[in-house]
Amino acid sequence: MTVIRYQICRAITSLVLALSLAGCAATGANTRAEVPPMHSIDAVKDQRFAEVGDPWEGFNRSMYRFNFYFDKYLFLPVVTGYEFITPTFLQKRISSFYNNIGEVKSLTNSLFQLKGVESATTLGRFVTNSTLGLGGLFDPATSFGLERHDEDFGKTLGYWGVDSGPYLVLPIFGPSSVRDAGGLAVDTGITYGIYTAIDPFGNVNDGFIYDYGIVALDEIDARHQQSFRYYESGYPFEYYMVRFFYHEKREIEAGKPLATE
Repeated sequence: MTVIRYQICRAITSLVLALSLAGCAATGANTRAEVPPMHSIDAVKDQRFAEVGDPWEGFNRSMYRFNFYFDKYLFLPVVTGYEFITPTFLQKRISSFYNNIGEVKSLTNSLFQLKGVESATTLGRFVTNSTLGLGGLFDPATSFGLERHDEDFGKTLGYWGVDSGPYLVLPIFGPSSVRDAGGLAVDTGITYGIYTAIDPFGNVNDGFIYDYGIVALDEIDARHQQSFRYYESGYPFEYYMVRFFYHEKREIEAGKPLATE
């Protein structure tokens, strides 16, 4: 596959994923689009989205439904409350702050992948936004032409040839794979290790309360920035489509070409 073809395929897949998962084709508030939720793969076996390895489909569907109910009755109400009481300007500053912290994860994984230019760009973004951006509250790095590169250890494993393994739906975190679940564990460990080493509230009374608050706000902000809503895609077989798009997106991000007919 040539570079141009790869870029076109990547752009198309990203566009389809965004249109499919962003809720732009929402059929209404979170209503179950699949009733009953179980469908035979035989009904769609001639479709590309049936090709993803999913030996634990029963478990994954259970987790998918759990995530729907968790999202609808707990997480999204909290996010909605956060959006209601927090001015838009402050929401943007909070998102920018956490995105800047996320540059550390991207930097370490760019280094793991031996991507020199990308590592330098990510480091430049972090330094610029941490200084001129007032601790990451603003993003002057983007206006300076320093492109953001979102890397994680799952992509690093894929970059070095590790197969994605079976599809896996994680509780709360959502679509994943065996490879990406392991990568998430590594990234979490690295982030926790760095935070523990810095220990910003180590000398503050009841500092653990602030630690938990920072983590909780990070999760709320992450869900605030994610527009996907379960069962609002408009697809009658949403589970299969989400599985397919997630798998294809991650394979491309790991540097692998799209599957061909």
